[in-house]
Amino acid sequence: MEVTIEKSGAKGLAHLAGRFDIGSSLAFRNAIKSLLHDGEVETMTVDFREVSFMDSSALGMLLLLREQAQQAHKDVVLSSCNADLQRVLSLAQFHRIFRIE
Repeated sequence: MEVTIEKSGAKGLAHLAGRFDIGSSLAFRNAIKSLLHDGEVETMTVDFREVSFMDSSALGMLLLLREQAQQAHKDVVLSSCNADLQRVLSLAQFHRIFRIE
């Protein structure tokens, strides 16, 4: 998986492309770290537009991101999920703990 980070003022964007699974863990954590430690960023959006697959380890990474973001007083938004990813997020009840757009 590729992770591209963009920042515009108080908004940070992590654009994911490919399979979001256990093999993506290190790349995801390293990329997100820059947004978590950026004092200007208030909202972190994870863009799933180009994600073709997501497994349970990806859900765990998102939960960890949420925990770290809360500690850093940042909001996390999940965006542009296709129907398959939305189904996974819905089954995991992520709509209760994340803003999904």
